[in-house]
Amino acid sequence: MDDDTSDRPIARRDVLRASGGALGFMGMGGGGSERCPDATSRPAMRDCDGSTRKGCRDDHPRTEELLGAATESLDSDFGTVGALLEDGFVPYFDVLTGDSSGGWSHWLNPRYIGDDSIFDASRPAAIMVDNKWWRPLGLMFVATREGDRVSAPSVYGEDDEQRCSPWHQHVGLPGRYAWWKYRQLWGDGGDGFRLPCDTPCMMHVWTYPHPDGVYAHGAPPRENRGGPPAEPAGFETSATPGEDVLGIDVLAEELLNSSVARS
Repeated sequence: MDDDTSDRPIARRDVLRASGGALGFMGMGGGGSERCPDATSRPAMRDCDGSTRKGCRDDHPRTEELLGAATESLDSDFGTVGALLEDGFVPYFDVLTGDSSGGWSHWLNPRYIGDDSIFDASRPAAIMVDNKWWRPLGLMFVATREGDRVSAPSVYGEDDEQRCSPWHQHVGLPGRYAWWKYRQLWGDGGDGFRLPCDTPCMMHVWTYPHPDGVYAHGAPPRENRGGPPAEPAGFETSATPGEDVLGIDVLAEELLNSSVARS
């Protein structure tokens, strides 16, 4: 069914307890080919309208400025998972569903997604974390203002040959489902029972060396993520960074407590 069937607020506890499998969600207004012609059942992404990487260079002054700000933000304020939890970051369900994206996960901050900033590295919409070392790997900016989607701005440049605007959005079912679950748990509730056709536009800035550049979509190779682990974890846990994978078994109690407190 594509139409919403209830205005009842969805309790965060209910969503946390729901199955992490996206297939079980298909009957809840998942959206078929008519409503979402670009959507796929498998993980998929596409460039946002107007996006281009032609002018993107790691040695461009604006890239160096953005990378420097991202590195400083992670080093000074967001060095551990505990620091992320304390500041209000929550995992984007690639942790909760067991899809660890090749050993890394996204952590989103509802306050920063809901404010008026986009490129503010001190208030990043999201942070990518290595699930083995529990170490932040970079920032992700989301094209929203006050929680509403906006057209993705260029990082720099005006004409197509010199412009850098490396924004992407997820159109695959796992990504759309994850965004829906995030909004139900910690966002504004969004589309109710209706699964969105895509996510807002997103852009990565990796602070670890990446063969495809600072703005690459995927994470840096494992050998470039380095050690040692980000110890201490920054929150009470019997798990050990570098030995235990950062996943639902480590975070369940912490996340359930925070979701109940905010319900």
